[in-house]
Amino acid sequence: MSPRRAADNDRSGLTAPLNFVELMALERIDGTEVTQYGAAESERVERFRSLAAPASPGEGTRSFGGHVYAQSAYAASKTVGKGFVVHDMTGTFILSGRLDVPYVYTVRHVRDGFMYCTRAVDARQDGKICFSCICSFKRDEDQCDFHHQPPSVQERFRDVLSAKRPQDQPVSPSVDAEWWIENVQQGHIEEREFPGLDVRKTDMMDYNKTKTQKGHQEKYRQLTHYRLKGSPDEDPTATPSLIKERDQAGEYDNLYACAHMYSSDKNSLFLIPRALGIKHWRQMASLTLTVIIHQRGEALRMIDWDASTSNGLQMKWFIQEGWTPCSGENRAVHESHLWSPDGTLVATSLQDE
Repeated sequence: MSPRRAADNDRSGLTAPLNFVELMALERIDGTEVTQYGAAESERVERFRSLAAPASPGEGTRSFGGHVYAQSAYAASKTVGKGFVVHDMTGTFILSGRLDVPYVYTVRHVRDGFMYCTRAVDARQDGKICFSCICSFKRDEDQCDFHHQPPSVQERFRDVLSAKRPQDQPVSPSVDAEWWIENVQQGHIEEREFPGLDVRKTDMMDYNKTKTQKGHQEKYRQLTHYRLKGSPDEDPTATPSLIKERDQAGEYDNLYACAHMYSSDKNSLFLIPRALGIKHWRQMASLTLTVIIHQRGEALRMIDWDASTSNGLQMKWFIQEGWTPCSGENRAVHESHLWSPDGTLVATSLQDE
């Protein structure tokens, strides 16, 4: 093994943080490479390595797919100019993520424009590409000529959401399947804390068992609350006043977008057998995932400054509304809307599984 490859795969020193910004932490492992394709064409490539170990769903040996998805976007965000915020990303899961080696991200500059820029990212483990994506960033146009969205989740599920506060709802399980939940309740399995986000599962049983929903798999719904864990600032000594200044300046917007992406993949696989009434399956895996960020600025941001004090930051509770619109060919689609606390549609996810 070459010294360089050993450095790429060296897992010594990897941390296991719960805070999202620490979970996404990266280090640059090379200088910028420029490849010439002719007198007028060149391509810039930048490389990064993950510093934290990803979570593993359940007690398995595969890493949580949302980690490599979100961290790919975060690596790409390190290569764009000020004011560019990710608005769209499509990725393909090629190999199962491993827990014994860090991710190495190769970020290729596809285009650098005035209003939009595009990055291609390959995530490798042990030299093999396990995930690949195209990520697009956009500047603020400082105008909005039109706007529409579906009725908010808060409006359509008012009775369900008013029954319990988000923090009083049960923590979303590592594996949202009955066999896992039963084993945890019986003490046979230890439920480890999910890093990065506090995710809570809303009880939708009464809604999904009504006559209008029963037998219509596309009408099955699962609501999940989520909020950021820890400060969004990479500097652990940053004061709340400094964090507020940076937050309002948009310095954390790409991190927030990555947190929404990260949440979109939490237990998305397991909604499908629940909706279809399948209790036993051999294997499931994500194939592709697209997340479109519709908003930037305040709707995207995760700190509740009205509730925060000098003693600590309070985070907003966002809601993911998930469903499966169709299935076939031993595959199914998971779709979701991500809603802000005030009912603004922040993002849409579409996943082939």
